[in-house]
Amino acid sequence: MNTLFDKIWDSHVVQVVEEGPTQLYIDRLYCHEVTSPQAFDGLRRRHLQVFRPQQVFCMPDHNIMTHDQGSPELDPVGRHQVETLDKNCAEFGLTEFKKNTPENGVIHVVGPETGLSLPGMTIVCGDSHTSTHGAVGAVAFGIGTSEVEMVLASQCILQQKPKSMRITINGALQPGVTAKDVALYLMAQLSTSGATGYFVEYAGPVVENMSMEGRLTLCNLSIEMGARGGFIAPDETTFAYLKGRKYAPKGEAWDKAVAQWRQLRSGDDAVFDCELAFDGADIEPRITYGTNPGMGIAITGSVPTLDEVAESEQASFLKSLRYMGFEPGERLLGHPIDYVFLGACTNGRIEDFRAFASVVKGHKKAPNVVAWLVPGSWAVLKQIQEEGLDKQLEAAGFAIRQPGCSACLAMNDDKVPAGKYSVSTSNRNFEGRQGPGARTVLASPLVAAAAAITGRISDPREFLQA
Repeated sequence: MNTLFDKIWDSHVVQVVEEGPTQLYIDRLYCHEVTSPQAFDGLRRRHLQVFRPQQVFCMPDHNIMTHDQGSPELDPVGRHQVETLDKNCAEFGLTEFKKNTPENGVIHVVGPETGLSLPGMTIVCGDSHTSTHGAVGAVAFGIGTSEVEMVLASQCILQQKPKSMRITINGALQPGVTAKDVALYLMAQLSTSGATGYFVEYAGPVVENMSMEGRLTLCNLSIEMGARGGFIAPDETTFAYLKGRKYAPKGEAWDKAVAQWRQLRSGDDAVFDCELAFDGADIEPRITYGTNPGMGIAITGSVPTLDEVAESEQASFLKSLRYMGFEPGERLLGHPIDYVFLGACTNGRIEDFRAFASVVKGHKKAPNVVAWLVPGSWAVLKQIQEEGLDKQLEAAGFAIRQPGCSACLAMNDDKVPAGKYSVSTSNRNFEGRQGPGARTVLASPLVAAAAAITGRISDPREFLQA
């Protein structure tokens, strides 16, 4: 019996090049302002049009400001990229969710929440975190700019078929442990290259009991293990999340679609190239200590000592610690921090804001902390306001910014200064990722909230409401 990945992949094969790649049909192409300009220029040079414009959706997110979005971007490069996307979409007749409009937001938040991303689809974007959309039961992966051009021109892409991996997470999660902690735990167990060459299917009771927001977070971070992508078989949670979304099927078409989606699962006798299993009870709230997402520990743990690190990795390990200002064997609980960032395509959804608010309720933001709370879309912002979370957060000393990628990456004006510590719900902690010299500690919204009210790395379980 084929795996679910095989089923979706094989149903989209146009042809297989002998001793070469597969020509794969793509159901949905997403474009943002950073990786698409050269692709559109390539079409112009070859005098081509977009082959199937109705299957392409575009929006700016990386460069846009999270304040005063009616104004042009402050950075001239960012401003040019946003304006270029507007012009390209107009010229080629593409649907664009422009900045400061109700459907705009981070592309990997908007796709699922509008029902553009659906089970059984193949989805690509010139962005590594396209794996996020796998949470709805799609085969979704990031591509390069030349491949963006290929899909624009043909609605197909040439790809080598990845191997299949299933990661099963058994048992249940402890209170205060989130999907973000599960992902950080897996990265620490597998390393940032442990899933290279694989497409990962997540399964088991922990995954089945995750909300869609949690699943989106887990799949988002698949790429940080080296995987080509990650996905979860669609189930009742998926269907309940998608029903009624703007671009999801309606009426009889919905019933027919759900009947088809129920067939999207790996058979009991499916054979994977690699099978791994973990126990959810082993996972605590987590933080990172280094300069890649796999360098992580339980929040109550300590940075590894040198003798716990393979000799071949010791030089890079020490280099990371020097950048971060940490020492081997150091406990990070209680370490002072300067910035907190809640947002990104990893943790910018309504559930993340609810979680953050649940910790800070009854407390005040630490005076030494700069906090950026950035919804992943205008739809998320609207829901925050409808639920009164904005008032609750404002009472605790926080302000909600406008949607965008924000401090996930240093491509807009939300930059962490050199040497400052940021507890961030984003996806990467590379050197300079949040700003030149910035020191990033990746964490869940609960851990970020605890840090925001204490001014130091703190265990959120101390603040959870009974």
